[in-house]
Amino acid sequence: MLNTRMRIVQRVGQVVLGLALAYAGFTHLTTSRLEFQAQVPTLLKDYADFVVLASGVFEIALGLSLLALWKYRARIGWIVATFFVLIFPGNISQYINQVDAFGLDSDRARLTRLLFQPLLVIWALWSTGAWEGRVNLFKSFRNAKIGGLR
Repeated sequence: MLNTRMRIVQRVGQVVLGLALAYAGFTHLTTSRLEFQAQVPTLLKDYADFVVLASGVFEIALGLSLLALWKYRARIGWIVATFFVLIFPGNISQYINQVDAFGLDSDRARLTRLLFQPLLVIWALWSTGAWEGRVNLFKSFRNAKIGGLR
């Protein structure tokens, strides 16, 4: 019974994460576009609008995948977790360059935001069962034929 309740909690967590990602992606393309551009690392500033638009589309796709592709939930969980790791430099850049965006108008607030990024990674892996299924996932990669060779 506890196991069933935990699965329900995980599924709810996956749906909430999917909705949050889809919403965030939508705001990348609309109402928060400039705020997200402020988080683009200095190295990519010339392409800030493209980075924001592309990441927004990708976030929408990830969110919808979490909501609709239940059969692939563990794989999608790994992709979402990787995405959260890949966007982390934007959060670091915001902290280092003291950029105010999304109400993060102090070093303390920006540092606190940095500390929450690992929680997003954990949420993605836990809610999708990706962490539990890691053994099977890695076995399937190891056993897959690559270029016709085993």
